[in-house]
Amino acid sequence: MINFFPSRQVALSIYHLDIHWYGLLYLLAFLIAYFSLPILNRWRKTKLKHEDFASILTWSVFGVLIGGRLGFVFLYEPVYFSQHPLDIFKVWEGGMSSHGGFAGVVILISFVLWQRNFSILRVADIVVIPAAIGLALGRLGNLINQELYGTVSTLPWAMEFSTAEGLRHPLQIYGIIKDLSIAMICYYYLRRKPFVPGRTFALFLILYGTLRFLLEYIRDQQHSLFDIGFIILTRGQVYTLPILFFGLFLWWKRKDAYEK
Repeated sequence: MINFFPSRQVALSIYHLDIHWYGLLYLLAFLIAYFSLPILNRWRKTKLKHEDFASILTWSVFGVLIGGRLGFVFLYEPVYFSQHPLDIFKVWEGGMSSHGGFAGVVILISFVLWQRNFSILRVADIVVIPAAIGLALGRLGNLINQELYGTVSTLPWAMEFSTAEGLRHPLQIYGIIKDLSIAMICYYYLRRKPFVPGRTFALFLILYGTLRFLLEYIRDQQHSLFDIGFIILTRGQVYTLPILFFGLFLWWKRKDAYEK
């Protein structure tokens, strides 16, 4: 028996198999990357072949799933999962960290490129564009599931969410706009000549780090905050700062590495 949209989280149910919206959106994100990377490659000439892109995307899948889940486990709910370790594998119940997924992808792809003696920075320059689109699709999944919403708001576009009281900032929509804007800005910067390998990647890190840090101020916080004496930061802000600082460092470090 086939049942379309049996619940908010599930897009399709085929007998006893539930296909979640997250799964479909992840699949769409990787399909976009698979078809766009060879096209974007013309602007960085990484010497990657079609099978290399397929390998990179395969490892990216593992990076997102493993890194995203372990990031959530260790960064957001370490106490709960230490008491319920088998729940770590229940990814269909939700609980993924974008910071963990980002770290997982970077580590695995860097290792694959290092093994094959390819330029990590050149490949990173083009990977960040479909990655930003994938992040936007992830925020769309949050919107469908009505999770990761913002704080209470009186703005005309504030929305109701079934899991929260009052009208809220549609933080998921803000995130979609943020990530698509980053993809567009990085795409136009990628095409500039003369270009600097690594600077598009650095630009992505700076834009993502800055905008994610700011959006955390209107995110409904489900986890404890960090009090570092003179300022209180959310977990998302603390985990975003290394991304921002590394992006600024890389931007400065590559400032004179122009290529024609």
